[in-house]
Amino acid sequence: MTDSSDADHLGGCLCGQIRYQLSGPLADIQLCHCSQCRKAQGSAFAANIPVSEDHLRFLSGEEALVLFESSPGKTRAFCGRCGSPLFSRTTAKPGVLRLRAGTLDGPSGARLGFHIFADSHADWWALDDKLPRYSERAPD
Repeated sequence: MTDSSDADHLGGCLCGQIRYQLSGPLADIQLCHCSQCRKAQGSAFAANIPVSEDHLRFLSGEEALVLFESSPGKTRAFCGRCGSPLFSRTTAKPGVLRLRAGTLDGPSGARLGFHIFADSHADWWALDDKLPRYSERAPD
């Protein structure tokens, strides 16, 4: 397993048009169960890693990014060709992106951290692990 503390990480979208490099350590993966994340991912949750915007560098395809403001102050970025969700950002946390963990090339060394908006989880997905759970956002 790669040590996420000192490695550069590569990733990209499904079709390969967008490629990026992420430098620095990876924070724990946050599993978000809010209804917007479930709809945006088409799944039970979004697996997000908060990263500094300064640590993300596009290697190719940045012009293919499409931005969508899903709610006031919240923008989601995805590939305009294949639709892969790549990250989101919010005006409440300037300079921080919530990178979609599934877009990382593996192995990344990333670890699961906790569930947020757990009370909104899909009724068909059992939250039966021992990870910490928060009804809404995690405390700072």
